[in-house]
Amino acid sequence: MSSNGQAADAPLPAWARAVNATSRAFGVFSVALILVSIAVVCQMVFVRAVLGQSAIWQTEFSIFAMVAATFLGAPWILLTRGHVAVDVLPLMVGPAARRRLFVAGYLLMLAFCLLFLWGAIPWWYETWANGQTTASIWRARLWIPYLSVPVGLALLCLQTIAELALVLTHRAQPFNLGPDEGL
Repeated sequence: MSSNGQAADAPLPAWARAVNATSRAFGVFSVALILVSIAVVCQMVFVRAVLGQSAIWQTEFSIFAMVAATFLGAPWILLTRGHVAVDVLPLMVGPAARRRLFVAGYLLMLAFCLLFLWGAIPWWYETWANGQTTASIWRARLWIPYLSVPVGLALLCLQTIAELALVLTHRAQPFNLGPDEGL
């Protein structure tokens, strides 16, 4: 077993490698968005406090960047198991029950993400089709930051499917726990 719970002799299918690579790329992009957002907030403080000028776009930009980083970075968090997880129950059951618990949990997560995606696509499309902008003087086109929600959710669905497929085909262990761990 490798450190991430995958069987060392079972290479990932090409589609799963592509999903994982895309999730990693979006994770890096999300980190960049957070760093840029921090720089913009610092610039806003400087402009307001030192120069005594008003800030027009900085607050909206930093909010949009943080929301985008959240949605676009979610698949990477799932890939790296960076989310908060309570593994008491998986540790208390045997390997077969652990696999069923994993599958049930990931199917619920996939259902939730698909429903959220189903609602996010028309929400984003409306802003794009109608040319909606923010009410501020900056007048940012809303479809641009709103696009991060359906894109991030779609990739999160794909990453969830990849994780499920790897566990179901025994290429990865559920919850990254080996069959001899727990109990």
